[in-house]
Amino acid sequence: MAEITAQLVKQLREMTGAGMMECKKALVEANGDFNEAQVILRKRGLATAAKKASRTAKEGLIGLHISPEVNLGLLVEVNCETDFVAKTDDFKSLVEEVKQIILTHKPVDAEALKGLPSVSSPALNVESLLKEKIAKVGENMNVPRFVLHPAAGALGSYTHPGSKLVVLVDVTAKNPATLERPEFKELIQDVAMQVAAADPKFLTRDDVTAEYIAKEKEIQRARALAEGKPEKIVDKVVEGRMSKFYEEVCLLDQPFIKENSVTISQLLADKGKQLGDEIGVASYVRFKVGETAAAEEPAAE
Repeated sequence: MAEITAQLVKQLREMTGAGMMECKKALVEANGDFNEAQVILRKRGLATAAKKASRTAKEGLIGLHISPEVNLGLLVEVNCETDFVAKTDDFKSLVEEVKQIILTHKPVDAEALKGLPSVSSPALNVESLLKEKIAKVGENMNVPRFVLHPAAGALGSYTHPGSKLVVLVDVTAKNPATLERPEFKELIQDVAMQVAAADPKFLTRDDVTAEYIAKEKEIQRARALAEGKPEKIVDKVVEGRMSKFYEEVCLLDQPFIKENSVTISQLLADKGKQLGDEIGVASYVRFKVGETAAAEEPAAE
């Protein structure tokens, strides 16, 4: 039996909002598996998927760049250990340098980035530069991920104050002239804010993976049974709840944050009629500081 520490219980409680004893019971049932304990709590209706988004294991900043032609965008996460260091000019300069290196050399991934030459210290590569910063500041630093995004339409962004949450969106129109209209640019900003606030996991229902759907149905079925719903109607209850599920996880199904009687899909259609064009969302990228580190945290043994 894995040891269930008070710290582990506290972390689960902070992440899910469930009670201390419920968190301990879930961890015991999951034999200390942190991720499985979260699923157990969701099945009992004691935690929601949305609360998982608050899980943050590292500090740092998200760097953003959009080309003047708005046809190429970059998001990069640079991590450190404390918010104090993240706010320093030295760390902000590091983020800017990393952005410049990526834009110049266009590495394929974060591993390839490590071997590229530094701008401020040409004798060093990025990996060595980070080691120098670590030695100077006394905190671990790394660049876990970045995205270079060529646009299908026009790019827009939203940066939450503090640059710990940044969104890049790619919105399309059939008529190139539409991309320059003020109403279209306002729409891009609205979509970017939507992604930041509502944290969709997929663009459309067709993008939701079979595994993701199966897991959610399993959770909702267990919840329905735990609530005392008769076995014969459980499947109907699950299907009803799946409609709500799609509204939560699919961008085009989500209620618009500025007018929740309208979905994002309807918003795009309405704006298209106003502009006399066909408008869509090609893709989006949402980076929040600490997500990568949280995903890599090992389960409790």
